[in-house]
Amino acid sequence: MMLQTKNLTLQYPGKLLCRDLNLTVNPGECWAILGQNGCGKTTLIHALGGLHSADSGGAASVMLAGKAPQAWSRRELACKLGIMLQEEPGEFWGNVLEYVLLGRHPHIRNLFGWEAADQDIAMQAIDRMELTALAQRPLVTLSGGERQRARIALLLAQSPQCYLLDEPLQHLDLRHQLFAMTLFRELALQGSAVMMVLHDITWASRYCDHVLMLFDNGRSLAGSTEEIFNRSNLETLYQCSLEEFGVGSARHFVPGMVAGV
Repeated sequence: MMLQTKNLTLQYPGKLLCRDLNLTVNPGECWAILGQNGCGKTTLIHALGGLHSADSGGAASVMLAGKAPQAWSRRELACKLGIMLQEEPGEFWGNVLEYVLLGRHPHIRNLFGWEAADQDIAMQAIDRMELTALAQRPLVTLSGGERQRARIALLLAQSPQCYLLDEPLQHLDLRHQLFAMTLFRELALQGSAVMMVLHDITWASRYCDHVLMLFDNGRSLAGSTEEIFNRSNLETLYQCSLEEFGVGSARHFVPGMVAGV
């Protein structure tokens, strides 16, 4: 078990986001978090990463590798958990390589900073995200999609055991969305635990083996993609009619036509 919740409840004043969520995320699993806007997906990512308090009745409601996230030292936590938020708290004025090297901070073992091995790992991550030609460019001069790829490269350089990703495909073109989803699936196959917020249910159905659905009344549904990823659950989740069709063994869902349009 890498990540576990026990009776996790999240709420804002006047709105229940998540009630009594019991979830176990194991190494090697790739999870999609699905739900309408405002249902609590981002808040859940924050809670799983120890960035948001939960109403747990006094018991530890989130456990990472057997301990509450707050019980790990910052270095230990960063070696175990990598988090990508929707927005970063401020601008970074260095170049792409310097930015990606931030992911190596938890692994620094001496007072003199990064070693040659850290530089190599950072450059490998940059190359993996097809940013080699931009490694010396100031991060602030990159396009939105290029910066998003740099953020993924930072996480690759960090090399945590568990990835929490809030809308990791934002700003990416179709090719790089495919590139990123293939990468996340590979990380899971290599033994990492991956959990990400997605809005495109096609990516979720094709690349994630588990799904967590957050409904608008605090109810949730979690399980394998094969078990719970179906038309009935998706129509209830998004409150719209869907049409289902198959391509080979894959199932696809698209919104139904609105009468009169």
